[in-house]
Amino acid sequence: MLNLTEALLEPLLAPDVRGGPAGPRITYYNDAGEGGERIELSTVTLANWAAKTANLLREELGVGPGTRVAVLLPAHWQTVAVLLGVWWVGAEVVCTGRADVALCTIDRLAEADEVAQGGEVSVLSLDPFGKPADGLPIGVTDYATAVSVHGDQVTPERAPGPALDGRPVDAVLVAARRAATDLNLTAADRVLSSRPWSTPHQIVDNLLAVLVAGASLVQVANPDPALLDRRRVTEKVTRSLE
Repeated sequence: MLNLTEALLEPLLAPDVRGGPAGPRITYYNDAGEGGERIELSTVTLANWAAKTANLLREELGVGPGTRVAVLLPAHWQTVAVLLGVWWVGAEVVCTGRADVALCTIDRLAEADEVAQGGEVSVLSLDPFGKPADGLPIGVTDYATAVSVHGDQVTPERAPGPALDGRPVDAVLVAARRAATDLNLTAADRVLSSRPWSTPHQIVDNLLAVLVAGASLVQVANPDPALLDRRRVTEKVTRSLE
């Protein structure tokens, strides 16, 4: 049985996929701060990050089928790597309620501690240069430091548990494909979005729908309205989900 990450990535890694597996799949902008931020990942690079994350989760945090993983993160390219990493080892992503493991930003550490209730917690700095999070308590894993030592090849879980909010892999795929159809997304689309990924519904509609359609995503955090028209042109955007 394919886990959710394999089901999502295998078609995008095919040699004949539109744009090729080395073409842009996720382009991330953050318009906050001076100069902003732009990071672009191909499907190959995204898969490498997801594999490294999966190995970290499995080998250091004990994550596997049946593990509930709270993902308390914004819509960011590293969040995609975390989600795919969780699903690659057959674990379940949850956005509310009790969890066994939590991944969060530093500002949500107290929330992660409460949700995980003594379980493993990892903090992502989301720094564009990979700097670690500062001032973490003893026992909290710094994602940037830990993930860097793990390999970019992973043994996929063949007996995955629930994937997202109690739903199995097949149900999540059906929901994502339905959302892609409702949005009329195709593999030819380059999708501009500033929508969040904070709930299971948002993860399916605003992220997974783009991936199952074979489209590419331009995700913008803290969007500056003055930059949007030019960005649509420079990124060759065909659809907008702001």
